[in-house]
Order: sequence, then structure tokens, then C-alpha cells
Amino acid sequence: MYTRTSAVLFLSALVAAAPAPNPPSSHAPASHWQGQQSQASASQAPASQAPASQAPASQAPASQASGSGLPTFSAATAPIAPVRSSEVTGATSHGPYDGPSPTVTGALSHGPVSAQTIAPVPYPSPLYTNPNGLLQDPQPIPYQPAGGAGTNGTEPYYHPLSDFDYESLTLGLYQEWIELDLFHHGLATFSVAEFEAAGLTAEDRFLIEFMANQEVGHATLISNMLGAAAPPQCTYNYPFKTVREFVDFCQRLTRYGESGVYGFLGHMDSREAATLLLQSITTEARQQMIFRQFSGLFPMPVWFEVGVPQSWQWTLLAPHISECPANTTRLAWQNFPTLTILDNPNVNTINPQIGANDSSNATPGDFPSESTAVPSSNYCPDADVVGEDCSAAISRNRTNPLSYPGRPVYLSWGEAGQPIGPNNSYVTSRSPVADAPRFAMFVNQLNATYVPLLNISGNTAVAIQPNTSTFAGDPTINGTVFLAITSQDVYVTPYNLSNINPFVYAGPALYSSG
Repeated sequence: MYTRTSAVLFLSALVAAAPAPNPPSSHAPASHWQGQQSQASASQAPASQAPASQAPASQAPASQASGSGLPTFSAATAPIAPVRSSEVTGATSHGPYDGPSPTVTGALSHGPVSAQTIAPVPYPSPLYTNPNGLLQDPQPIPYQPAGGAGTNGTEPYYHPLSDFDYESLTLGLYQEWIELDLFHHGLATFSVAEFEAAGLTAEDRFLIEFMANQEVGHATLISNMLGAAAPPQCTYNYPFKTVREFVDFCQRLTRYGESGVYGFLGHMDSREAATLLLQSITTEARQQMIFRQFSGLFPMPVWFEVGVPQSWQWTLLAPHISECPANTTRLAWQNFPTLTILDNPNVNTINPQIGANDSSNATPGDFPSESTAVPSSNYCPDADVVGEDCSAAISRNRTNPLSYPGRPVYLSWGEAGQPIGPNNSYVTSRSPVADAPRFAMFVNQLNATYVPLLNISGNTAVAIQPNTSTFAGDPTINGTVFLAITSQDVYVTPYNLSNINPFVYAGPALYSSG
């Protein structure tokens, strides 16, 4: 448990490096900005304490507790760190970019680049083995085994130590900003009646609001680690029309927000920054599971959560960013050509195989399942039979699975050279070694599974869903799966998955397998 003194020093060290918080936005009153400060105060309370406004009805205010004979104590206090947020609670400007042509295009770069791919290097002989389960080296202090990073008493430094760190954290901040906007925008867009028709109560809506408040903290934390050039919030464009589509889009967006961080966390030079980021991304993992529950999906259908490269995350995220302020820090990650799954299983159906090839089931990238084109006889939110009902719930099981091994997955993809992302200032690209589409790569849990593309015709092909498992009893293809088109079936593992990037022809897209 951190002591109060440690907490003060820790917060002060981060705040000292933080850019000045944004002033209140023109559409938010000053009192709203002041409200952000009190939210920050509440977020730093011990886990056992709840802000008064969030206290369950069964908890008595302090004055009542005192009157009931319970002892009262003076709470320890610490300086309140400001938050960096342009959070609003009402509707904001959204839509595709319609401004002038960008003056700067493409990913951030610093050349010349010496190679298109990274050659594999054998792992050196292990320096440590333990054949008997005993301590092999003297302990530095009692109860602490020898080894570990950052355990020698060196003061931690919670900031990037390389371009890799900086670009990874910046991508994470882009993700936090869109989640903050998305959660509030959904609440502001749909009426109470529309939410309740989707099975989401006032308490459920408050949970979404609280998840937006979590993003305030996450964005502030990463901004403080990055310093003065940390990017601000942007303007966004979302592909949903109904509450069902909103929550499905949220579970997809938080899927790659979570997986994108898992993909780079173990590679960061700054272990200190990685430690803080881990403490925020585990919160996002909970958010993703909650949105699956709101969608009537089984909450956690896998044994392991997948990590993916930064360029995969950026490829899925960038199309939803319409416009960013001038001089916003740019990213170095690649935007691959868009991949569309033409028969993506629809999470709103009782039997996803009925009408599977309808055009309404064609989902580019991370687009949600269409909810308005499903015939009423196949619309699972209105079903009242166990195994068919997919309304919001803690857990649901399906009689008819969303997908199955051997299922044909029809695909189409876009071209390189297409403008995309903030201000249309990024450009889709593929490496010269991604010379032709040959394989569909299913990435989930601990596995990357290639299957050959069939019936390749122009920009379309079909792949057959593989039948693989991580271990006996755990099918690999389940939940929300990453699917990409590659030119080669390069051997990769969870730790070096980014080695496939030069061979990605298109994608990824998110496959609703379960």
C-alpha cells in the first residue's frame, strides 16, 4: 500500500511534467471545468471510499453515521492533481472531415530507413536456469530474491525513454481521448426511452458515464508522462445509429484499445511508464467486458487476451478521427488498407447464419453489427427463450453460435494510397514485400493462425475459419478476433507479432466469432 508521502511525491513528479490543462471549452461553463477538479479528488480516494454523489443509497452520509454512534476520524489529505480534459456532457460536433486539404500527409518519419523487414536473430543462451526450485543467487535483502528490473533502489522515472515509448504512449492517448468522447456522445445522442428499450437502465447509463470519467484520468496520466507535446482531444465520426450499435461499437473499440497496449507494453524501454499504463489498461479490459454484457454476449469467452501491434490499433482507430487541432502531434505508425468482412456474424441475430450474406453484414474494420435490418423473427434482443435472448445481461449463452470452424469468411479490401485519419492527413500503405494477398491471418489469444485465401478475384477472396485451440478445451477463434490479409505466413509469437507488419496486405478487421 502506498503511503501518503509517496503518493504526494508521485503525483507531484508527474504534474510537474504535465502541460497546462486546457481552459474550459466554449460550450462548457466554467463551473463544469471546476467540476473536473472535484472528480479528480474523488478518483484519488482510497478504494474503500466512494464520492458522496456515487455512494449507494444504503450508505449513510457522514453526519448520519456520526449520529448513529459510529466513530468518525479526520481523513488524510494530499494535494489534488488537476485533470487534463475537454470533457462535455452534451452533444458535440461529429461527422466526416470536410475541411481543406492537409498540408502534411503520411506517418511521422525520420529517415533514411535501412530495411523493409527485421531479420530474425536467435535468442542468446539463457543466463539463468533453475533445475531444483531453490534460490540460485544471494538475496539483496531479506525476503527478496536476486534479480528483477528496477529493484535496486533507483528512483523511478515515469516518462518515455525512446521514440518507441513516446509513439506508443501517444497512440494510447489518442485512444483514451476517443473513448472519453464516445461514451459521453452515446449518452447524449440517445434518449432515456431508447436506452431502456435496449434494456439499459439508469444505473447502466451511469456506469457508462463513470467509464467516461475513468478516461479523464487515463488521458491525464498519459499526458503527464508525455509532457508538453501530448496531443489534445480531436473531433470524431462514429458508425452507429442505435443504442445496440453504440454498445457494440464500444466493445469493439475497447477491444483494440486494450489489445493494442498489450502488444507494446512488454517492449517499452520505460518500465516505469509501462507500469502506470498497465494500471489503466486493466480498467479498459473491464470496460470491454461490460460492453459485451450490454450487447448480450458471453462476457469473456477466451482464456487469454490478445495483444496486437500499434499499427493494427492505429489502422482501426484512425478512420474515426475526423479532425485534430493544428500542430497536433502526429504518429509514426502505419495505416494499412481497410479490410471488410462481408459476412461478419451479426450479434443481433438469433441465428447468425440466416441472411449471413446480406449486404447489411458487411463491416469495414471495426464497424458494429447492423441492428435495424434484422427481421423481427430473427432479432435476438426481443427473444424470450434462453439461448436466443441477447438482451443486456451479466451473461448469455447462444444456442446458435455466432461462428464455427469451417465457416466461409468472405473478404474485400481497399487500396494503398487512400487518405484517412485526422484531417485526411494520413495515407494507407503497404510494404513492398506485401506484394500479393495470399493468406488470412486470424489472431486471438496466444495464436496467430494462417489459412490460404481462396477464390481470389480482384479485391475479394474467401477464407475458411480454422479449427485451432490454445490448449485442450479453449478454441482459439472466439470472442472479437483480429483478422488480416498477408502476403506470407511468417512465424510469429505473442511477443514478436509486429514482425508480420511488413507482410500485411490489408486489415485488420474485427471478426465477431463469439
